[in-house]
Amino acid sequence: MELITETKRDGQKREHDHPAAIGLPVAQDEEVRYTHNTYNLDSGISMVVKNVCCIGAGYVGGSSCSVLAWKCPDIHVHVVDVSHDTIKQWNSHNLPIYEPGLDEVVKECRGRNLFFSNDIDRAVREADMIFISVNTPTKTYGIGKGKAADLQYVEVCARKIAEVANGPKIVVEKSTVPIQAAQSITHILAANTKPGVSFQVLSNPEFLAEGTAIENLVNPDRVLIGGEESSEGESAMEELTWIYHHWIPQHNIITLSTWSSQLTKLASNAFLAQRVSSINAISAVCEAIGADVSQVADAVGRDSRIGSKFLHASVGFGGSCFEKDLLSLVYIAESLNLPEVARYWQHVNDINHYQRTSFRAAIP
Repeated sequence: MELITETKRDGQKREHDHPAAIGLPVAQDEEVRYTHNTYNLDSGISMVVKNVCCIGAGYVGGSSCSVLAWKCPDIHVHVVDVSHDTIKQWNSHNLPIYEPGLDEVVKECRGRNLFFSNDIDRAVREADMIFISVNTPTKTYGIGKGKAADLQYVEVCARKIAEVANGPKIVVEKSTVPIQAAQSITHILAANTKPGVSFQVLSNPEFLAEGTAIENLVNPDRVLIGGEESSEGESAMEELTWIYHHWIPQHNIITLSTWSSQLTKLASNAFLAQRVSSINAISAVCEAIGADVSQVADAVGRDSRIGSKFLHASVGFGGSCFEKDLLSLVYIAESLNLPEVARYWQHVNDINHYQRTSFRAAIP
């Protein structure tokens, strides 16, 4: 395989497989150089990330940490999950998810610096940085039922981390969560802090699309890192920034507040869902007057201010994210006493349901 050279933090050269060798996109500059300092996470406590743990071996956790291990061969990456079947698949030739390029990345790194297991306690104890990448489904009971995100799995992870942590840890939430979720995690961790143990909580949401996840991870439009606006928070953000610097240019890494990071993820999915509902609403008008929605979409998309992406009339959006995140945004607006804002985003979801109903009714 073709090799490229990078400079390690100790000044030595290292080589790893070139992305083109397994058919993945390559950045403009082939040689990547990076430096790293030791940052203080708490008074008198310093850290250099050498071990990363990810709790949750699902679509986001498995994909993102596989690429992290591939791009950072000097970092030990341990992905853990409570599901024995899921871990068994990650350690086999039949991975639990399919994404173009993922098989090659896992085969290259597994057993070298990428490991999958059910030993959550050990992984947390050994880790300098812990990613939380678990499901946050819509609540089916209690306050916010049918709209708010259910954080029970995230909170279980926080309690586990607090229980077994034996030193300073950076906790990174990758799950899509509502604003203030980091505050909830911080409260759980703080309530269970032991001598010599400290935590910093960061937000680092993923923006992956099925079918292009590895490409999205290798060449992302942007990487968001949200943290506390304090010296400790900035130090933790620097640690995660250093990891991404292994392959992502500085101008694509955005550091911001935790709440801004969390809201950006929800807003991004809401905007994409909005475009789908907008063109579907126009398609209903087209059908009523005899216009061709594909022609209208093409003409509208040629406006440089609008663009052509997500302007294809269809049965509506599906999947696990758009509706869930829209409803979460609706609930947040309602909780903040912003009824007009809540109704606006609710209408985006209502149009999607209208489109589905209309499509079914049109089938003989």
